[in-house]
Amino acid sequence: MVPLLFALGAGIARGEDTLLDRREGRHLRNLRPLTLGGSNAEAYFSWDGKALIFQSTRDGYACDQIFLMNVDGTHVRLVSTGRGRTTCSFFLPGNQQIIYASTHARGPACPPKPDRSHGYVWALYDYDIHIGNADGSGLRRLTDNPRYDAEGALSPDGKTIVFTSLRAGDLDIYTMDTAGRNVKRLTFEKGFDGGPFFSWDGTTIVYRAYHPKASEEIAAYERLLSRDLLRPRRAEIFVMEADGRKKQQLTHNGAANWAPAFHPNGRQIIFSSNLHDPGTRNFDLYLVNRDGTGLERITFGGFNSFPFFSPDGEKVVFSSDRRATGPREFNIFIADWVP
Repeated sequence: MVPLLFALGAGIARGEDTLLDRREGRHLRNLRPLTLGGSNAEAYFSWDGKALIFQSTRDGYACDQIFLMNVDGTHVRLVSTGRGRTTCSFFLPGNQQIIYASTHARGPACPPKPDRSHGYVWALYDYDIHIGNADGSGLRRLTDNPRYDAEGALSPDGKTIVFTSLRAGDLDIYTMDTAGRNVKRLTFEKGFDGGPFFSWDGTTIVYRAYHPKASEEIAAYERLLSRDLLRPRRAEIFVMEADGRKKQQLTHNGAANWAPAFHPNGRQIIFSSNLHDPGTRNFDLYLVNRDGTGLERITFGGFNSFPFFSPDGEKVVFSSDRRATGPREFNIFIADWVP
């Protein structure tokens, strides 16, 4: 989940290692932008590695919509309805269907921006998760809940959607089948649990969570939640088995650790964090082993987030403000991954 602004056309296919800091060469090669200008984020590979699905505001739409593009940034096309606000899209195995969250069932207008009198907060919009064909046709609504349902991703066998919901009054992780049935709650701790992704073998879910302990922290969290707001100041990376058992906390740094995703090797997790500069919005990519050891910084400087590996593990995409020409410009970049 990330707020987006404006984006221009895509189709940039030039290698630009000059975009890399010399320290980033340990794991990244041949970095190049796939979008140019505005705000673009949450790009995820198709299961054959040939396409990306992402969210952006462009082409006259007032707020975030879902687009597809080829892996080289060409053939950008709208696949959401163009109504409401959308987020958190993903391919089903086979690449013929997609899911995404949208507010359009509640009305065609963009929902209002969050009340920043509460500081820097995210709005937990009245999203529902939808499924449809990859060309945007045949859209069906899977959830019908008066509060937030979003952050959906698919299991590798295509049978299970993992997602985040506010349906029980707290932000927790759930699973359901691709017909929207057999809903199961996986997390129960007070606080927010979200951003879930399956491992590539489907046995494990990685996610980020913040579980306030002090009474004043709990009260502050609940006050914002009652207004459908969230302050994304702190979160740690967790893993659990696909049925919710054996939860394990991997990071313990007190920073804002977000957007975790497994490498296809199953042994490593990439994520975004401001642990090098806590309290700021300067995020970089980090790598950590499945058991929490071997923490390594991947990028250096500015904003870098929403990383995701290609199915063969040879490429990584992420959103970054490097070489931005405006204060809130974020583009999608792709790079060759060096193990």
